[in-house]
Amino acid sequence: MKKRLAAVLAMLLLAAALALPAAAMEGYAPETEPSAEGAYVVNLDTNIVVYEKNSETPLTAASLTKLMTMLLMLKNYQDQLDTITVTAPVYVFNILYGLDASNADIRAGETLTLRNLLYAMELPSANEAAYMVADYMGGGSVDAFVAMMNAEAEAIGCTGTVFTDPCGLDEGNMTTARDMYLILRALLEYDAFVEAAGAFTYQMPANVHHDAPYTIRSTNSMISPNSDYMREYTQGGKTGNLQAGWQNFASWHTQNGETYISVLLHSSQEVADPKGGRPALAETCTLMDWVFATFTIAPALDTTAPITERPVRYSTDADTIMLYPADNMQTLLPAEGGAELTQQTFDLPEYLTAPIQQGDVVGTVTLSINGENLGTVDLIAGSTVTRNQVLYTLTKVGEFFSSSYFRVVVILTVIVIAVYAFVWVCAILLGGSKGGKGRPGSRPRRPARPDTQR
Repeated sequence: MKKRLAAVLAMLLLAAALALPAAAMEGYAPETEPSAEGAYVVNLDTNIVVYEKNSETPLTAASLTKLMTMLLMLKNYQDQLDTITVTAPVYVFNILYGLDASNADIRAGETLTLRNLLYAMELPSANEAAYMVADYMGGGSVDAFVAMMNAEAEAIGCTGTVFTDPCGLDEGNMTTARDMYLILRALLEYDAFVEAAGAFTYQMPANVHHDAPYTIRSTNSMISPNSDYMREYTQGGKTGNLQAGWQNFASWHTQNGETYISVLLHSSQEVADPKGGRPALAETCTLMDWVFATFTIAPALDTTAPITERPVRYSTDADTIMLYPADNMQTLLPAEGGAELTQQTFDLPEYLTAPIQQGDVVGTVTLSINGENLGTVDLIAGSTVTRNQVLYTLTKVGEFFSSSYFRVVVILTVIVIAVYAFVWVCAILLGGSKGGKGRPGSRPRRPARPDTQR
């Protein structure tokens, strides 16, 4: 099955990997801070956090819990959504009876496909649909499914999330803005979820208690054509709330090829949207309008212009060589100021040695904003520089005679000669003293010749 947003998510395959800290965009903040108790906005193209507020604080998840239920269902049955059917067990409705919980008007004994249940969970936030999935995947045990939910949350890197039911009605379901970003990011790998979350309406099939197909609608007014909250850039999302006064919203947005995930937890209706009753949607509109106006994906480097230069040794062609970035490093930058706001850190030798071929990698440059690294790019030689062999040889000879090695050899040689001379002189002196035992200056007598007969 093809994955949507594959290019966007290619750099995010390690589920536990953290996004770059919000400090990278320190100094940039919306004019009005959201009332949400927790918030997290991440650019998916660069994995840079552009806004964060109490993103590690556990808060009531409410119906955002269903995102994990959908994730587990798609992870296990993404290719069987239209072939696997589930019948609604009676006990599910006993659990939900009297709770005034959101639903898709599914009744006990009705049978639906997993795709039907996906849309029911996503659009009207149907609690009975979430319980049906939990019953099916848990082999009749909702508790077994909840254990699967918590295991999956841990596996994708969540650190402040605990699930206690499959739908979010229990206040014990807790999550953080950052954790919900991880869950939604994982869901975006599945076409079926992207399509469901982007749909404002869906036709449920005729069933035991429905003589004809009927329409369910999304609680996400940011994709509603007739809503004041509607934004063209919003691709989909999931709402959640348990009580009047606050709302959660996890969503994703694309404009001019740039994609963000935004999560707002416990946006205050009284502060954010006293009349409309959609506080998290209202604050998401304001926040994402600011994000798209403030940041842009742009090249941080110019591959056609030299970024620095270095001296060259052993060549008469040139004294220095210009170095160019090998990549323009598309990254998230402030719309005003752009690449000029980045800091450059070079990893280069003091000088380069010929021969050098144009295009040779000779070092790297690392870019950062506010001390947070954005990435590292190779530096390449902008021209070819040949070696002058005579200059190279003379330089090497000079280096040899001025080297510590040469000085050590000379010193050792002098020491050896001195020792040898000392030993030689001593040998001469000792030899002379052994040969003269008479008076000084006396000549030794010759021995008398024996008489000879004539």
